[in-house]
Amino acid sequence: MAESARGDPAAFAALGERVRRALSDRGFETPTEPQRKAIGPIANGEHTLVVAPTGTGKTETAMLPVFDALAGTSRFGIGALYVTPLRALNRDMQDRLEWWGERLDLDIQVRHGDTSDYQRRKQATDPPDVLVTTPESLQAMLTGERMREALADLSHVVVDEVHELAASKRGAQLAVGLERVREVAGPSQRIGLSATVGDPDAVGAFLTGDRGCRVVEIDVGSRLAVEVVQPDPTDRDERVAAAIGTDPETASHVRVMADRVADNRGTLIFVNTRSTAEALAARFARLADSDAGPDIGVGVHHGSLAREARHDVEDTFKAGDLDGLICTSSMELGIDVGHVDHVVQYRSPREVRRLLQRVGRAGHRRDQESRGTVVTDRPEDSLEALAIGRRAHAGLVEPAKIHHGSRDTLANQVAGLVMDFGEIEAGRAYEILTRATPFADVDPETVRAIVRQLARNNVVWLEEDADLISKRSGTWQYFYENLSMIPDEATYDVRDQTAGRQVGTLDEEFVRQSATPGTTFVQQGKLWRVAEVDDDRETVTVTPIEDPGGDVPAWTGQEIPVPEPVAREVGELRRVVTDQYGDGGTTAAIAADLADRYPARPTTIERAIADLSEQSAPVPSDRTITIEGSGREISIVAHLGHLGAAALGRIVAALLGQQTGSSIGMDADPYRIDLELPPRADVTDVRRVLEETDPDHVRPLLELSVEGADALAFRLQSVARTFGALKDWRTSGSARIGGERLHDAFEDSPIYEEAIREFFHEELDADAASDALRAIQSGERDLAIVGEHTPIGTAGRDGYSEFLRPEEADADVIETLKDRLAEDEIRLFCVHCEEFERRKPIKRVRDQPECPQCGSTRIAACNPWDEATPAAVRATEKDSEQQRATRQAFRRADLVQSHGKRAVIALAGRGVGPENAARIINKWREDETEFYRDILDREREYARTKSFWD
Repeated sequence: MAESARGDPAAFAALGERVRRALSDRGFETPTEPQRKAIGPIANGEHTLVVAPTGTGKTETAMLPVFDALAGTSRFGIGALYVTPLRALNRDMQDRLEWWGERLDLDIQVRHGDTSDYQRRKQATDPPDVLVTTPESLQAMLTGERMREALADLSHVVVDEVHELAASKRGAQLAVGLERVREVAGPSQRIGLSATVGDPDAVGAFLTGDRGCRVVEIDVGSRLAVEVVQPDPTDRDERVAAAIGTDPETASHVRVMADRVADNRGTLIFVNTRSTAEALAARFARLADSDAGPDIGVGVHHGSLAREARHDVEDTFKAGDLDGLICTSSMELGIDVGHVDHVVQYRSPREVRRLLQRVGRAGHRRDQESRGTVVTDRPEDSLEALAIGRRAHAGLVEPAKIHHGSRDTLANQVAGLVMDFGEIEAGRAYEILTRATPFADVDPETVRAIVRQLARNNVVWLEEDADLISKRSGTWQYFYENLSMIPDEATYDVRDQTAGRQVGTLDEEFVRQSATPGTTFVQQGKLWRVAEVDDDRETVTVTPIEDPGGDVPAWTGQEIPVPEPVAREVGELRRVVTDQYGDGGTTAAIAADLADRYPARPTTIERAIADLSEQSAPVPSDRTITIEGSGREISIVAHLGHLGAAALGRIVAALLGQQTGSSIGMDADPYRIDLELPPRADVTDVRRVLEETDPDHVRPLLELSVEGADALAFRLQSVARTFGALKDWRTSGSARIGGERLHDAFEDSPIYEEAIREFFHEELDADAASDALRAIQSGERDLAIVGEHTPIGTAGRDGYSEFLRPEEADADVIETLKDRLAEDEIRLFCVHCEEFERRKPIKRVRDQPECPQCGSTRIAACNPWDEATPAAVRATEKDSEQQRATRQAFRRADLVQSHGKRAVIALAGRGVGPENAARIINKWREDETEFYRDILDREREYARTKSFWD
């Protein structure tokens, strides 16, 4: 249970005289709240979890009693492990720990991936008193005979940022690793340091192997002073807009943030994606060069910047030479950048825990109130931020999503146990593995299947008759290639050709899709042009440019999913406001009423709810789901959260696709599901699926829907590699293995089971989809069909785009697209005589293609590799798939006959197809650029949703 008492004001009295003297020398006169509450239980030897904001002295809270226990005692081996998820230990933390070591005559050392071989040997033969390490380095340490001897005297384990580890496979791996440590050292005290979480008892059980844990929790919500602001453009914003090259609406956001920075001594500006960080930094840089804003210095910090660049900006901000720092989630972890008295969150933080972690960084030095501002950009963003702010004050924090039963982690740790012992009985391995909380409920047959898979992959020997698992020649290589549970994705170093230094990194996906010579992009708040891409060395060479155009790097994994409870409260807000409008309430009166409950001024709430007064159709809410639109583009508006909407959208798309024999395009956000239907489906079909699908069948239907899909392929590759089934699944310059091949290779294996488990854990909430169907079918939620798209239904279409990119950002991209399409090949096929068929570059296609055999202009333009379509047209007896292909070919030919080469170009766009090509061609435009911009928009839409297409 969480500790709720005030705690001992004389907490330092629990420490020995030597430590108290050092405290006095260090200037620690009054303990912080975590120290008051937790030092006593830790000093008494209790397993303890300390839940408090970053910067409240948590490190000293844990380590002072540990130092006190170790000081003045003698031992051969390591007395305490300090495990941190940070790849490189925070430099400030290292300096602090080393200061204590010097004062207390304790040897404190660090061990991670960059530690030299000499230092590692020295740590084994002459172990330090305290070793600071990472989960991965601990794995390696446990396999060394001398390091195991060095760990035999271990009495304390401190796990920093345990909330971060608990929600990852790294944490599941560490949980077993700590049980392996217990095999070497016997019982030891475990201490966890955590940011605010919704289920501290569960995190405590994760930390200790469910052996009992004292939870000391600092209430953050009651000391949170957060205001949600949706700026209203002013006359001043005209000047700001001109200075930074944007519209007044966007300028008002930058202006409000700049004013907050100017009004405070040290301000962190948190954003949700790295691309927003870069774009916003570019805006602040242009503002600084003008006289339209305050005289402030703002830097940028995120994980794709080179370590040197990150360290430089950390030191500059800490020294007071920067007024503000734009940062991403990397700054949520324990990086000390000095005094912070205000936090700005740009756009909704998406989760309660993120708001608490981020704003909790402000004002903590003297147990002050944590002050922050959430700057929102549209009504839905504001409603979401309001819901999160209220939930934060009420302490309604999301639970940590612990990876229970991850099979690839078990495979990794089976190999670790074999490395530890040489050979081990299967029963003993099972007992050690299941002592770790994430695997407490795993049955013996699951572990047996995992071991058999490892044996088939030549990772271990399995003697089934003797129930014995032992090492083989490939065990050592396998284990050391898989020390980390972080998926192995390629990143390209970005190097400045002019300065000869590294700027940062780019994800492989962005390089493959976008980084061609001549492309411009933003990184480190500056603009760069790609000079060369070297796939063998995985480097992108760039040159700095002054041109204001630039495409923001499309880092992967950016979207923070909105939890279902937050989305549901947004729906509740919409319902309450709509009901008050129905009772004759005015916008001003309703906003004033809501301001008593939610953290915003009435003016912001008025802007957030004004559109609700204008919608005459049924308003979607926590009790009403609407189906809106006509023709092919249909939206289901339901407040299910990101993963719930993705799950329900997959169900609808899969079942409609099965019924119509056509692929259904689908995209989802926390509040709506956008569907692109074939001609023979409409809203009534969507409604029928929602009203008739058995909620108990959701999980198996979802599993069927992802079989062979690209969305599952990467996870299958990653899991298979962790099992040793794919030795080198990624080679430079080659495509990844297809989903269908992977499915066929690993179906009915622990590898496939784990890929599915992980996919559901990270991407889909089957329970939320099932609950939504039950609520519809029981009448708990109304289901209404709305004829046309409404403002709420379309709010998400552009809501999550990175609109902060420079105005000319698409210019270079469109030129690159035009050049690419000109060089791309197209297959031309005459549907009239069926004799002519040829591949050629589009630049060599005539303005009005015609058949050289029969003179017809009915020429179908297909993908260059598409040999099936001409074969289908020529077939005398056609199956259903060939009939569909024939219809598509004739539609393509009709477009080319009517619009010539313009149709050929549109049809060559990736993911465009004849229906979208027709829309693009028939749209009136003032210039050719807009034609290519529409193709680009469609290609981007396809890239975002292609994982949901068959």
